Amino acid sequence: MILRSSGLLMHITSLPSPYGIGGLGDEAYAFADMLHRTGQRVWQILPLTPTAQSSWNDPYHSVSAFAGNPLLICPARLVQAGWLDEADIASPPNFPEHTVDFAAVTEWKQALFTKAHARFNPDNHPEYHRFCHKSAHWLDDYALYVALRSRYGEKPWNTWPEPLRTRQPEALARARADLADVMDEVRFLQWVLQEQWDALKAYCHERSIQFFGDMPIYVDLDSADLWSAPHCWKLDDDYVPTVVAGVPPDYFSATGQLWESPIYDWDALQKDNFSWWVRRIFRNLDLFDTLRIDHFRGLVAYWEVPAGEPTAMNGEWVEAPVREFFDTLFARRPTLPLVAEDLGVITPDVRETMAHYALPGMKILLFAFGDDLPSNPYAPHNIGPHSVVYTGTHDNMPAKGWFTDEADDATRKRLIDYAGQDVTADTAPWILARMAFLSHAKLAIIPVQDLLALGADARMNRPGNLKGNWHWRMRPGSITTRHETQLARLTELSGRGNTHQQNG
Repeated sequence: MILRSSGLLMHITSLPSPYGIGGLGDEAYAFADMLHRTGQRVWQILPLTPTAQSSWNDPYHSVSAFAGNPLLICPARLVQAGWLDEADIASPPNFPEHTVDFAAVTEWKQALFTKAHARFNPDNHPEYHRFCHKSAHWLDDYALYVALRSRYGEKPWNTWPEPLRTRQPEALARARADLADVMDEVRFLQWVLQEQWDALKAYCHERSIQFFGDMPIYVDLDSADLWSAPHCWKLDDDYVPTVVAGVPPDYFSATGQLWESPIYDWDALQKDNFSWWVRRIFRNLDLFDTLRIDHFRGLVAYWEVPAGEPTAMNGEWVEAPVREFFDTLFARRPTLPLVAEDLGVITPDVRETMAHYALPGMKILLFAFGDDLPSNPYAPHNIGPHSVVYTGTHDNMPAKGWFTDEADDATRKRLIDYAGQDVTADTAPWILARMAFLSHAKLAIIPVQDLLALGADARMNRPGNLKGNWHWRMRPGSITTRHETQLARLTELSGRGNTHQQNG
């Protein structure tokens, strides 16, 4: 974040597309062109890791911390590569324009992927072999995990037959031989996805646009990562978590939040010089120009709850070796483009860690207009340059819906007084966007929903609700010339555009 700049938050799946889900095809390049025309330098997205219907299609709950989501592969580019015919994609199902039907998309795309893989000849693609060799440290186990998970009805790995659950070498060797074709298809799709991502990233870089990615702090029990390295987590002899993650009771929840994510065994990780975490961080930094670490405070101290507890009340804070971990990372690379997600109740030790490693934090304008407005850290006048400012994030109600459905009369009155003008549900998103862009924060990000002044029906995620999230898609043609002109003008006025490069 050297330059004063701005950008939009828009996950790949939310792009308009004839294929039922946003992907790495023409729709992504068109969005990049729009960013360039309006002077934006940053495209922020959610995690690219694979999603599963068993975990509610949530990109923060994945079967791999390293793999990518094949659903993002563009079918039209498979045709261009000669692995599909035009007729294969000429008549896709009648997918809805405004939402992702993950089950229908998965069924249709998987049939295309199998056909494309059947036509793929790896002997003609040395770059495929280079990718497999470079990625072998995660790709080989991931491919076998996906194949075995399919064989056993998508059941978690700790319920598989004991020789496979405990990774006995003979059982693994037999499985690799039996499932070689399935594993090859998994590798093929990961390579295709990487090739399409690299092409889009290069296109964005040519237009001075950087990708701002996101990484969940925790990994699901049912994942290739825990199956391949269970010693890195606190599990019992049957590979069941002994403790789980969450957050303690607070003003917002009398019983806290119980996430049920397995907790890292930091002692074991430290003995190995944090090698799994190092590989994970640098894998993400290969994909993205800047990386946000979700729930950053869990790397400093985490709330540990005994497994089986009905709520998060009976947990305790446990310190993590954060200094040793980050010293190991920075020894590999002296500067790391990381952003700490520091929302919620943050203790001094977290602030001290962020300051020590010069990690920017996040400021959310939807949180600014409480009765503590003058001293509120999210109020525009209190936001310093070393931060990323948002109107809201993917976890928040879009600003229009917030103004209508969540803000009370007193909060709306404070916003009106602060803005010095009347504010309505329709104008609130843009007024907040102006505050974000005109703030001192080096980077200002607004969700596309706020650019378009969309309401509650365009919300991406409702934390605490497992179903109904992650489905929103932008309809074709939603971003008009008026939106672009408005955004470009604000970007220029706030000194965030291509012609206003500033060091600092």
